[in-house]
Amino acid sequence: MEKQKFSDYGMFEGHSEYELAVQRCEDIYQRRYDLRSDFARDYTRIIFSQAYRRLKHKTQVFFAVEDDHVCTRSEHVNLVESISYTIAHQLGLNTELTKAIAVGHDLGHAPFGHGGETILTDIAKSHDLDKFWHEKNSLHFVDHIELLEDNNHYQHNLNLTYAVRDGIISHCGEMNQKYIQRRKEYINLNDYQYAGQYNPWTYEGCVVKMADKIAYLARDIEDALRLNVLTQSQIDELRTQLNQMGNYQFHAINNGSVVNYFIHDVVENSCVEKGIGLSQEAFDKMKFIMKFNYQNIYLIKRVQVHEKYVSLILHSIFDFLYDYKNHNDFIKDLKQDLKQYPKLIGHYLAWLEKYAVIENYSRKKEYHNHIVYDFIHDSHAFEKSIIDYLAGMSDAFIIQLFNELISF
Repeated sequence: MEKQKFSDYGMFEGHSEYELAVQRCEDIYQRRYDLRSDFARDYTRIIFSQAYRRLKHKTQVFFAVEDDHVCTRSEHVNLVESISYTIAHQLGLNTELTKAIAVGHDLGHAPFGHGGETILTDIAKSHDLDKFWHEKNSLHFVDHIELLEDNNHYQHNLNLTYAVRDGIISHCGEMNQKYIQRRKEYINLNDYQYAGQYNPWTYEGCVVKMADKIAYLARDIEDALRLNVLTQSQIDELRTQLNQMGNYQFHAINNGSVVNYFIHDVVENSCVEKGIGLSQEAFDKMKFIMKFNYQNIYLIKRVQVHEKYVSLILHSIFDFLYDYKNHNDFIKDLKQDLKQYPKLIGHYLAWLEKYAVIENYSRKKEYHNHIVYDFIHDSHAFEKSIIDYLAGMSDAFIIQLFNELISF
């Protein structure tokens, strides 16, 4: 029996589910002579967005270091795009789809990386809101927050295709999966309750999910060495231990060698029947590196100290803005305090102007996007708006706001 090929299941035009894959929540405006496919159009809509630009100043692992060569969230996204492109190209899958998912998968990350994510979860739960998790927040941002201007200067939501949106919310890279098999069900993506609840709906989404893990394994080790969090002797010992696990021998533990090893292994061991996956040896090596990283990078004391600093910043800004909820006319009072806190309050007022409906205040005519915060009917609209406002910020910008808050 002839082996099934991924190219027969790639999300190309002619695939039996292609029309579902390119569905958008709303009709999208068309430009004359547009040369792009639906997925290519999603790719450019994402990289034109403001959230994508802010990734260059968002933490990947190491926060706000004054070193141009330490990985930021932007570089991580580009690495995932590159790795997933190579795997998808070799397997005969749709590389335009993997590119779009990859550049959008972390748009909802909080400032200060996973530490910021933990603090926003604490704030959300203390106000009876759902847990904050970046995969769902990335979908929230591409669905409701990020705006693009059309030819008539009207602002619209990104309105991405289903397959790209699905790949974004399904990308959780912290799970230990030897094989990632696409799910068969076409679900409402708002039904997701927690990260990793479902596998991606497309093989392309499965590729990005695997690439997300491959991208950060050795890159985080390189940064830790550069910042003296790790020593070369620790990395040499890691290499010795990895080389005792099976046949493949690493000559060095760096981003190039590790990425190359896992890409080849995924290409050689993935199959339609099982999904996008790894050999047992590569899977064991991946888990071993992840365990090493957690013990020696992600859970060290310096990270714990940093999280206390992050908590102070996020709680201070949230509490400052949330205090206005009890004011009879909070917009008026915010405007009265604008001179004291021009950045913090000014940008928050601009945020509300884009996304909120507030009694006695009207939106500008150029905003044709969804209402996100209904202050008239939703008792939690205030806290939701502040959490989204904080989540969208870069590390550099939120520190500026905190400094404005504590300066006289």
